[in-house]
Amino acid sequence: MRIIDVHNHFYPPAYIDALKSGDSSVRVVMDPQGNPEIHYPGDYNVAVPGHRDIAYRQGVLEREGVDTQVITLTTPGTHVETAARAARLASLVNDAFAQVISERAPRFSALATLPLNDPAAALKEFRRAIEELKLPGAMLFSNVNGVPLADERYWPLYEAADGYGAVLHIHPTNPVDVSAMKAYWLMPLVGFLFDTTIAASHLVFSGVADRYPRINWVLSHLGGAIPYLAERLDRGFHAFPECRAHIDRLPSEYLKGWHYDTVNFDRDALMLAISFAGADHVLAGSDYPHAIGSIPAMNAALKSLPIAAADKEAILGGNAARLYKL
Repeated sequence: MRIIDVHNHFYPPAYIDALKSGDSSVRVVMDPQGNPEIHYPGDYNVAVPGHRDIAYRQGVLEREGVDTQVITLTTPGTHVETAARAARLASLVNDAFAQVISERAPRFSALATLPLNDPAAALKEFRRAIEELKLPGAMLFSNVNGVPLADERYWPLYEAADGYGAVLHIHPTNPVDVSAMKAYWLMPLVGFLFDTTIAASHLVFSGVADRYPRINWVLSHLGGAIPYLAERLDRGFHAFPECRAHIDRLPSEYLKGWHYDTVNFDRDALMLAISFAGADHVLAGSDYPHAIGSIPAMNAALKSLPIAAADKEAILGGNAARLYKL
């Protein structure tokens, strides 16, 4: 049974070195164990060995029985930098990802990171990542310094992604106002999920999903609250003319065609997503090596699902192999 983990994160060492050099808007300090702490507004990540040592990481995957990981950069992303710096860092990261793949495939694939604060540069880097680096798509953040993903400045990027039939995986980042989320880690625990939900809803209601039907959208963390709230979005379609201005089908009809990663290890939540979108639209994800992620929890949750063996195999790896052309 092939296991492919589509939601996990890696900081290339060259990227961390660039941040530490001071050529960044992000602050890096070292923790007592010698791990870089990457600080950005409202949150920080501790880059443990699994985040930054690809050989160490491969050993973990071999022990845990994961055949392939689709690696991505994580928060804060390059869009928090100046435009020129964002483009430079995005290219650095994508080149590092391509090198990992060339040296360690099929253990690793990757999605590109993009300098989203400069839409023209993001489009250029996206084309390079697809055509030259042969990556299957890109990871987008759920907003770009407060700008929604549905904004028309990103439509040329979506047109290109549609033409390639590429994967665009939406990952949450800081919600626009984090002031109410600073205590108890509420920003990553709660705010992230709702920023994903808002981004997906906006992309549907704005007509982006309808206009670019060949994009393979992937939502993190079981889509935030999308499977739970989709019926409410449909009620909005019926109730409010604004919600019908750019689409002629129910929002849920679009969203059921999207894909949902399993970084939610609750069996009932997983079954809700399967019921909503079908087992063929659910993808294994661990959020490794973040403190809140877990490969063992991912494996245990998915292998315990009360579903047909063929559906289980599809979720664990078959769907991702098809979608990411692995």
